[in-house]
Amino acid sequence: MSTARKIVVRFDNWYDPALNERLGREPDIDLRTCMREGDDERAWAELGQAHAYHISAARDEVPRRWFATRELVARCPRLLCVSSSGAGYDTIDVPACTEAGVLVVNQAGANAQSVAEVTIGLMLDLSRRITESDRRLRRERGFSREDLTGHEISGKVLGLVGIGHVGTRVAGLARAFGMTVLAVDPYLTEEEIGRRGAQAASLDELLERSDFVSLHCPRDADTLGMIDARAFARMKRGAHFVTTARGGIHDEAALADALRSGRLGGAGLDVWDVEPPPLDHPLLRLENVVAMFHTAGVTREARRNTASYSAEQLVGLLKGGRPPRIVNPEVWPVYAKRFEAILGAHVQPGAAQSD
Repeated sequence: MSTARKIVVRFDNWYDPALNERLGREPDIDLRTCMREGDDERAWAELGQAHAYHISAARDEVPRRWFATRELVARCPRLLCVSSSGAGYDTIDVPACTEAGVLVVNQAGANAQSVAEVTIGLMLDLSRRITESDRRLRRERGFSREDLTGHEISGKVLGLVGIGHVGTRVAGLARAFGMTVLAVDPYLTEEEIGRRGAQAASLDELLERSDFVSLHCPRDADTLGMIDARAFARMKRGAHFVTTARGGIHDEAALADALRSGRLGGAGLDVWDVEPPPLDHPLLRLENVVAMFHTAGVTREARRNTASYSAEQLVGLLKGGRPPRIVNPEVWPVYAKRFEAILGAHVQPGAAQSD
């Protein structure tokens, strides 16, 4: 184990205190917090010394100059790891990190239960018209209860685009409601999708059969713009669209058109191209849209889990362990050599995170 001091840099985004508490128990780890605005010179100096950079996963919480881009990585010669604060890694240029021998890790699974619960909540809200009823009851009279007639979700078909940590939990909850669950995931075999509680389907089949389509895939080059006007046109008339994934995977303008035309019955949206969306956003003007501010994973439990996952993973890898949630595992051999050269210690092949 290396006795060299290890430096972890983060910016002044809010994180649960569990992050600082755990790192603070390690005598050879210095956690340095920089301001996002107001003192760039110090921030660059700290990043230039950093062995690990812990960065917010939310695009709109970090100024672009602090994204883990090719340019930033080039200015950080001692950087061994970029750690995303969440499951997503929109603020990290993973190929640039890989080329530089920098490990990228995320906290996949830490907020999965919270996100899964909101997914089911949005489905219930849309199908039973809960938010619509609340809005109308507060502003008008002269309508009947029958004007707000909805549908049960029992017996309906749910299509999951992605069945990782969140998708698997959603599948389990949906089955408890008596739903049939389909899933498409290019990283999993048909057998593995079955083990996770869903029937494997192609994307087109899923769109055509599902009463609810819910996104649980990462935002990357393959998924950006994937759910476009063509995809919405393939969905069942009156079906509902739900996303707690990332903005940009679906086309917001095409979704607004599909809702206005009656092609889709409603949408539950936790994520947006720009967060928060502008007040005059077309989707916010539609009664059959339930809108959230990327808060599906924002619970006390999830925030603490995410901070704890982050801290334990950082401690483990800085002690030479192999972290459990590597985004770019192909970089490991190069990373291991850099770790030895920079910290003067060997990595431990197969080692897990610190407890």
